[in-house]
Amino acid sequence: MKKCMSALAVIGAFAVTPVYGDTIAGVYVGAQGWQANPDGGFADSSATADFNFDNDAQGAAYIAVEHPVPFIPNIKVGHTTLDTQGNTQLQSNFTFDGNLYTAQSNVFTSVDLTTTDFILYYELFDNDIVSFDLGVNGKYVDGSLLVNDPASNTQGNADFSGVVPMAYSKVQFGLPFSGLGAYAEGSYLSFDDHTLSDYQLALTYSFIESLALDMTLQLGYRAVEMDIEDLDDVYADMSYDGAFVGLELHF
Repeated sequence: MKKCMSALAVIGAFAVTPVYGDTIAGVYVGAQGWQANPDGGFADSSATADFNFDNDAQGAAYIAVEHPVPFIPNIKVGHTTLDTQGNTQLQSNFTFDGNLYTAQSNVFTSVDLTTTDFILYYELFDNDIVSFDLGVNGKYVDGSLLVNDPASNTQGNADFSGVVPMAYSKVQFGLPFSGLGAYAEGSYLSFDDHTLSDYQLALTYSFIESLALDMTLQLGYRAVEMDIEDLDDVYADMSYDGAFVGLELHF
């Protein structure tokens, strides 16, 4: 964790380089419903198992504040749930929470996982046709894992959490006078045996545009990949991907 926090400080130093602020202050609030397809597994060593997980609906929400003050970054905070569970017949032995689970055992697994993004960013370019944001993301990962083998009455639990520094960027396109647009947004890190990525691509339609309020529909695809090595004694190689719909309000 100390190495991760040091990396955040280094990336943060880059974020304070002189850039232009937004020309108009505004607040963006959004929520998304996401049909995520989970894949992968976890263990208490690098020999992670592959589990079968249910395709569960997930939720995400965010708020962003942009302002016209130069040199001071804009801020965005987002929260995502990534909870899932399932039953698996193991193909090989693996260990978790000090317990050995043998091949051909039928186990129940549960993942309760949330991520909270604390993003500082600058608008490097911004007009009605194209905009580009660049910054840093301190992604707080908080998870609880469970494996239960009812045949042997063996159950293991593990909790893990930590802040992972990531690079952040967003590019957005608009078709003037139509309300139509598109964006690509993502965060990425590969550092100290951890590899995380979180990106989304979406088409947008602003069906209300006024001086007081804009309302925009989103239809897109999101993918989250986490390859965690020894975070609170947890090793995990998990991915989630699927379509989402969202609504954003701009005040």
